[in-house]
Amino acid sequence: MGEQTQTQTQKTETETPSLSQPASDSTVDIPPNPSNPSKIPIRPQKIRKLSSTNDQKALQPSDSSQSVVTITKNRRRGSSQSTKSLPQIVKPLSANGEIENALRHLRLADPLLCSLIDTLPFPAFESHQLPFLALCKSILYQQLAYKAGTSIYTRFLSLCGGEDAVCPHVVLSLSAQQLKQIGISGRKASYLYDLANKYKSGILSDETVVKMDDRSLFTMLSMVKGIGSWSVHMFMIFSLHRPDVLPVSDLGVRKGVKMLHGLEELPRPSQMEQLCEKWKPYRSVGAWYMWRFIEGKGTPTTAAVVMEGGRIQPLQQIQPQQEAQQQHQLQLLEPINGMGSLGACIWGQ
Repeated sequence: MGEQTQTQTQKTETETPSLSQPASDSTVDIPPNPSNPSKIPIRPQKIRKLSSTNDQKALQPSDSSQSVVTITKNRRRGSSQSTKSLPQIVKPLSANGEIENALRHLRLADPLLCSLIDTLPFPAFESHQLPFLALCKSILYQQLAYKAGTSIYTRFLSLCGGEDAVCPHVVLSLSAQQLKQIGISGRKASYLYDLANKYKSGILSDETVVKMDDRSLFTMLSMVKGIGSWSVHMFMIFSLHRPDVLPVSDLGVRKGVKMLHGLEELPRPSQMEQLCEKWKPYRSVGAWYMWRFIEGKGTPTTAAVVMEGGRIQPLQQIQPQQEAQQQHQLQLLEPINGMGSLGACIWGQ
């Protein structure tokens, strides 16, 4: 047994040489002969193999370059996808035929709106004020009853030299004392200055405001002191006539959705998004009908306005304290008492 095992071991060693054995054998057994390149020891071959492997890795653009190309392609694909996912600016509601398109869509998308569309007046979006003037106007009407806001706004126009003269340069030329004399508080004066400075620095302009998509516009306008989410939504609907704006924090729209769906409680903003999803891309018109809906039910406790004949008319709000507190919890920057006036001044006047 011992001899058989030894014989098998020798046989195995003979048949299965180690990887290092050819190199050592060739190096020892083959005499050096520089003139014959075939007699070069095996070690340079190993070096050539390593170098060739490295060269292949270095020359293979598939590993590094392909990854770069793939990343670049992915980035390009991602950028195009993100561009597609961004809200695209469509025709304003004041364009010819857009209201008709909106009503056709809403009839098909939400049968609950059909009776409202049949019975309520035809929506109208007619205001065409320049964005800077409309934003100044929204600031001036905050926290004020409609008559008081109109009085201050009229004096503001006279101080500036007329409606056509209202521009960032003119607003910045007015002193806080001049604004105070016509009834504008120091806080509102700071809001006007902040808006004018953002226009002066180029952060905002009437041209860019009109061209920006809804998401970018909301972000940029929210940076202005005194302009919160509700003001931006009202500005986008009533001044720019954007078709797909849903003011989820507006008390009137929330009440309308509650009555439309027969809910026991006011829907929260997240619920509003779900319930009104079907209205896209004409949620602004759907919101318009919610304001008219609650006005027709005799409960005009709305954060917007009462509209008559397609034009918004001022309305004194009757709002329980409990609902005012709930509205405040939504972190709106504008007090409840100023909401109706703002909608009225932007659209109907």
